[in-house]
Amino acid sequence: MNPMKKYRAVAACTLLALAAPFARTAVLPRPAPDLAINLGQGKQVKLSQFKGKTVVLAFILTYCSHCQKVMGVLSKLNPDYAPRNVQFLASATEDMAAAALPAFLRQYAPPFPTGYNSNLESVSFLQHSSMLMLYMPALVFIDPDGMIRAQYEGRDSLLEETSVEKNIRAKLEELLPKTAAKKGPPKKSKPR
Repeated sequence: MNPMKKYRAVAACTLLALAAPFARTAVLPRPAPDLAINLGQGKQVKLSQFKGKTVVLAFILTYCSHCQKVMGVLSKLNPDYAPRNVQFLASATEDMAAAALPAFLRQYAPPFPTGYNSNLESVSFLQHSSMLMLYMPALVFIDPDGMIRAQYEGRDSLLEETSVEKNIRAKLEELLPKTAAKKGPPKKSKPR
């Protein structure tokens, strides 16, 4: 092996070994920070407003086709899950999100609060390592007690475009309290 190539290989391995401790994964479960999502015109929505509900928080890029598809799925799921105490939220995180959001809202009209945060806020919320690429969208599932129970990023199988709706439904059913089977009215006993 060429000595220069060998040196480069050793240097690359050394850098990876040094960087590995910083490339940690998010701790789950963990308490959800009280993220404030900017809605524009000085308005915000805070996660703490939804304590007692299961929350699905999507971090998106307004121009990302995968993110747009996931937003469509969440909009479709909203009528089924809102009555079951589920709150969907979304936050755009690209650099010009505040400027891009109004057109996005007009085009996709999500039926739940959708605003924006800085990329730094979303990366911090997700406990995403700055050493790793963040693939969008990111979905976070928060239980009624404010604990993050699961989170997924764009390359995770849960967000596979061909099965994303089925996968999100399954994750919600896993997290929601199980309801007792509905019983009909009590049967009357026959007099003897």
